[in-house]
Amino acid sequence: KTSNSVYGRVYRKIRRRMIFKRKKIGVISLGCDKNRVDTEKMLTLLGHDNITQDISEAQIIIINSCAFLESSRKEAIDTVLECNEYRENGALEKIVLTGCLPQKFIGELFDDFTEVDVFLGINDYELLPEAIERAYNGERVNLVGAKKTFETHKRVVTTPLHYAYLKIADGCNNHCTYCLIPAIRGRYRSEKIEYLATEAENLGELTELILVAQDVTRYGEDLYGEKSIVRLIKELSKLENIGSIRLLYAYPDCLTDDLIDEIANNDKVVKYLDIPLQHADDTVLKRMNRKGSGESYLALIAKLREKVKGIAIRSTFIAGFPGETEEQFGNLVKFLEEAKLNNAGFFAYSREEGTPAYKLEGQLSEKTKNERVKKLYAVQKKISAGILKSYVGKTIEVTADGIDYDKERFFGRAYFSAPDIDGKVYFTSDYDVNQGEKYNVLIKRSNSYDLFGEVIR
Repeated sequence: KTSNSVYGRVYRKIRRRMIFKRKKIGVISLGCDKNRVDTEKMLTLLGHDNITQDISEAQIIIINSCAFLESSRKEAIDTVLECNEYRENGALEKIVLTGCLPQKFIGELFDDFTEVDVFLGINDYELLPEAIERAYNGERVNLVGAKKTFETHKRVVTTPLHYAYLKIADGCNNHCTYCLIPAIRGRYRSEKIEYLATEAENLGELTELILVAQDVTRYGEDLYGEKSIVRLIKELSKLENIGSIRLLYAYPDCLTDDLIDEIANNDKVVKYLDIPLQHADDTVLKRMNRKGSGESYLALIAKLREKVKGIAIRSTFIAGFPGETEEQFGNLVKFLEEAKLNNAGFFAYSREEGTPAYKLEGQLSEKTKNERVKKLYAVQKKISAGILKSYVGKTIEVTADGIDYDKERFFGRAYFSAPDIDGKVYFTSDYDVNQGEKYNVLIKRSNSYDLFGEVIR
């Protein structure tokens, strides 16, 4: 009996590997950079040889989804439907939907969303081989919530090889009234410092390591009994394979003097912060359950600029929150004009069922919300254009990211730009340019988002 049990277990493992070895697999990662890290860890279960960049050739398509906003849920569903067309016009045999959407909405999805063969949640990636085996045995598989954690030091990096993201924590304790993250991802959970150091070391030579979490400033509270982001930065700075460290998503109420000093004095830390402020009117912030005020935010920005020479500050804001009056919206506009942030992103409030803000009175029309977003972008466009124009005629250091063949130029980023969310520096060169290396670029012109120049010796 024992012999048969062992044989069956070993046989099943071999069979799963055979399925993966025989099949071409396409992977689509939707949503944020934190989701990208989850996808990269999941890819370690699949191997390298059978992953295809051409989705039309894939026999198995895995979609790692986001569910933060209605628009992200729609994107995930539309992606599944688009991929499903390859059942007739391509090689597709199975669709796997993983991540936030099934984690939160599996009850609504499983019976009706029959285009999907396998559903896995945010911690269930380890069950992928088993789930696909069961799907090929004719079963529609729901393993959402079957695992509590998914831990691996290994990653199949999907960013350009010279930079990568490191997710230092998952979940959130802030409970903003508009946000579904705590309901999907749970409470804030930090990864151990030694775990993160090993993972970062395994990423190889990097020009830039980007630390991400829903709130990086809260790192370590749950593990070590105190905020430990400075301690983590110091440990990661010791790694010889890491050229620089960038911080994304630093909540304003947790930006301590110790952290500000570390950013200012640690040569490996990029002088850049993404601080999601979300609004600047005190009444709206209170209804959002956000700590701080417009005045305290301006004071924080002034403090950062005083303490950290040349720091670039980015933020995000929500327009059209329930009850937002014209005067309150005007206060946000005034804040932008005074704060003069390097970059900012703006979103129309999305009414999410299951959040406290869903039941608030004063819900605004989509037209009003979108008009306000448009106005905010117009205000920020002028501010960003003025900041970028100040670089014309100056030489700045730029990390080469790649080639834009349409523009017939190389492109890269200065320290004041993070990948994908900020502008680029487009440049020409009479010398060889290698991805990931840094070059001195003389800036010749600018627009409201990008800079243009040429490499000089």
